[in-house]
Amino acid sequence: MVKSLSAIAKAKKIKYFLISFVDLFGVLRSKLVPASAISGMQRDGAGFAGFATWLDMTPADSDMFAIPDPESLIQLPWNKEVGWLASDLWMDGKQVEASPRVMLKKQIDILSRDKLTMKSGVECEFFLVSPDGSAIADQRDVQSKPCYDQSALMRRYDLIKEICDCMIELGWGPYQNDHEDANGQFEMNWDFSDCLTTADRHVFFKFMVKTLSEKHGLRATFMPKPFENLTGNGCHAHISLWNDKNNKFLESGDRYGLSKLAYNFLGGLMKNASTLSAFFNPTVNSYRRINAPPTKSGASWSPSSISYTGNNRTHMIRIPDQGRFELRLMDGSSNPYLLQAGILAAGLHGMNMKLDPGEPLTCNMYTDYKNYPDLDKLPDDLEESLEKLEENKIMKDAFSETVINSYIKLKKKEIRSFFSK
Repeated sequence: MVKSLSAIAKAKKIKYFLISFVDLFGVLRSKLVPASAISGMQRDGAGFAGFATWLDMTPADSDMFAIPDPESLIQLPWNKEVGWLASDLWMDGKQVEASPRVMLKKQIDILSRDKLTMKSGVECEFFLVSPDGSAIADQRDVQSKPCYDQSALMRRYDLIKEICDCMIELGWGPYQNDHEDANGQFEMNWDFSDCLTTADRHVFFKFMVKTLSEKHGLRATFMPKPFENLTGNGCHAHISLWNDKNNKFLESGDRYGLSKLAYNFLGGLMKNASTLSAFFNPTVNSYRRINAPPTKSGASWSPSSISYTGNNRTHMIRIPDQGRFELRLMDGSSNPYLLQAGILAAGLHGMNMKLDPGEPLTCNMYTDYKNYPDLDKLPDDLEESLEKLEENKIMKDAFSETVINSYIKLKKKEIRSFFSK
């Protein structure tokens, strides 16, 4: 039975709901709806003009409706009068194919035909900067190797604690918080879950971090490369496939603890990595992180070639433990839903075609890359990644040619706007 948001509002004393969706560029859009009107919104959706967002629509298009998913409800821990809801987009009685959450759910439905679920966790890195964004906020954070710096971490204790307390209250299972490899950079980790739940929480996490940072007089940014000499913001994802309680990626007899299915899935990601960069590294700034020279700390921590390995952070894909792998391509600007959807679409292709990822490499790719001249490289800029996407039939079949063409069209418009400034 579908949960009644009106009944939940009364029980939890929620006065307003944020009915939210994410457009193709990952921008969070919302309407604030009083609890007295939520029954109608749950049934019919909150109305939006699609042209006003990044969804390749015109002012002549019909109203677009965001129908909230009651299972996604998050009561704001810092303002319990407000409940946040993720939504799916509808227009003229049909789901909007270019709705990123709908795109992800389509891939989830395809995977479910094999009675499988993708579980994932994300590692969201962010900088705390001055309100005008010109510098890191903590002027005492000056170490050349600041990763795990206890003093810099504890100077932000009040903010980090408040964010972590919120995740504890929400039942996300946060388990560690640290100062990252760049001055002013932090990462907070919570438990993995099914990929739709992870995507919804990823969206909310970015909103929460930015909101609470402002409350503390700071500004948070997930921008891939806000400072040229510092490590950029990654958003690594840990992936596994499950059948009920059985991890189908786990094979104890394998040297890395991965099953044949896992290697096929991984092969799909390897084959489509250059194309997926259009989703995973979706801004001009993204490519100041990819293929970047060593930073102040000594390493960029971002991939440059399409390769995989064991527990070695210099490659695009790392296998840190049995039964899962870490994809290190994505950056902080990636759309949380397209991140998960892209992984699934590529992985499904690998499974269906039984793709072999080839032999893993155990070298330090940052220093030994010249020894592997035949390795495919990641795109050098957004234009190149969009060209790869335009040529990729696999992604067009997964998400529809219309949706992919719309994404490319909007991104090319963004590039022109950026370079015309």
